[in-house]
Amino acid sequence: MFREVRRFENLGLLAVLVSLSIGLAAKGATSSVSLSWNISAAPGVVGYNIYYGGASGNYTNMVSVSDSTNVIISDLADGDTYYFAATAYDAFGDESGFSNEISYIVPGILAITPGTSSGNSMEIQFPVEPGKQYELQVSEDLRSWSNIWQVAPTSNAWVQFPDPQTGLPRRFYRLISN
Repeated sequence: MFREVRRFENLGLLAVLVSLSIGLAAKGATSSVSLSWNISAAPGVVGYNIYYGGASGNYTNMVSVSDSTNVIISDLADGDTYYFAATAYDAFGDESGFSNEISYIVPGILAITPGTSSGNSMEIQFPVEPGKQYELQVSEDLRSWSNIWQVAPTSNAWVQFPDPQTGLPRRFYRLISN
């Protein structure tokens, strides 16, 4: 006896940021991302699997979320890029093809690279997400902070700012996200 194979439509996967702390982060710090998607209109869907990994199309992790249409994925390394796709499955375990893939760069790390020689600018890099505004601030005493750069990104990406101030005895940086 042959079982009817059901064809599922592609699921629309939408990443929504949840509780990411932005700031000077220690190496090895982790964050979370909340994912949500539309309910499948295919008959017989009883649950969803979320696949993710560090390379496009190479999903090394899977989370089954039964009939929920959202999940929080934890333990994502700050500054790393992750790729996500979803599938739907029925009571027999038949699984749809992958949804469209989304990528996500985890905010939360500030990378600072000194200039290669005296007089060269300090390079400051950090990952950003759309819909937020970021202010890069500087201090010489950790009490008084000045805004030196602002960015309101339109995509999830790494940005970089060359700080032209060189030769100062001390210079501290912090990143504020609104």
